[in-house]
Amino acid sequence: MTKRTRIIAVANQKGGVGKTTTVVNLAAALARRRCTVLVVDLDPQANATGGLGLERQQGVSIYPVLLGEAEIADVIQPTAYDNLNIIPSEVDLAGAEIEIARQEDHLSVIRQALAPVRDSGVFDYILLDCPPSLGVVMTASLAAADGVLVPMQAEFLAMEGLGLITNLLEQLRAGANPSLELNGILLTMVNMVATQTKDVIAMVKERFGDRVYETVIPRNVRTSEAPSYGQPVMHYDPTCKGAVAYRAFAKEFIARTPTRFDETVEPVQAGPAAETPPAAMQSAAEPSDGQNADSTQETGAEQ
Repeated sequence: MTKRTRIIAVANQKGGVGKTTTVVNLAAALARRRCTVLVVDLDPQANATGGLGLERQQGVSIYPVLLGEAEIADVIQPTAYDNLNIIPSEVDLAGAEIEIARQEDHLSVIRQALAPVRDSGVFDYILLDCPPSLGVVMTASLAAADGVLVPMQAEFLAMEGLGLITNLLEQLRAGANPSLELNGILLTMVNMVATQTKDVIAMVKERFGDRVYETVIPRNVRTSEAPSYGQPVMHYDPTCKGAVAYRAFAKEFIARTPTRFDETVEPVQAGPAAETPPAAMQSAAEPSDGQNADSTQETGAEQ
């Protein structure tokens, strides 16, 4: 069995669409399925950091790594959840836009920073929580990723923002990252009672076809409350509709984005042997049995 680490940028330049909520809860749901996950919080607001129960710390982010002042293994932090680690954010990360833009090959800096972790093969998934803008950090994040996951509200105004990010994706395919793909579009904060919601879902599916995930994330009070307690919703309230939906989404995500391949079915080109990963990486190398994989068949709730 061969494992390939997948880097997925979770991005939407429009704020308030459930982007960070999706990062935190997808990561937690994947970890429950015994996938090893690293969240990289690239947003200076540090909402993913807080949503996983960590406090911001000066110098503990990807920022000093981008400046060449720290090794990436030194800023990987454990969370309270088995199989789930994070590179937190900090206020200083707001300066990354300027620092990255000053570098000659600015589109490759995040890819280079993540290379030791990716090459170690420790994690199944690296989820990048991108800032809500079309700035240098988001662009460099997409240039480092294998795929882009776009959470969007089922509202007509969100359609315009979706067009902007898909245009950026096409530009990067033509240059900095030819292998970048649209992993999928996840509809969030869905209220199926509203006629507009159904119309928007139909329009998005007509345009993007099977790139739209079948699972939808309902508007749910418990999902909104969970970050204030520093917990993913499936730990805060495992039976609420939001938790059920994110668990169903994780199952669909894994099927679309596999990281483990049977060599007898799909041979993988062998590369040079990776060096033994640093201790901070080794701690996540083997999935923990502390949380059993979800084995029940679940479907996304609609409201």
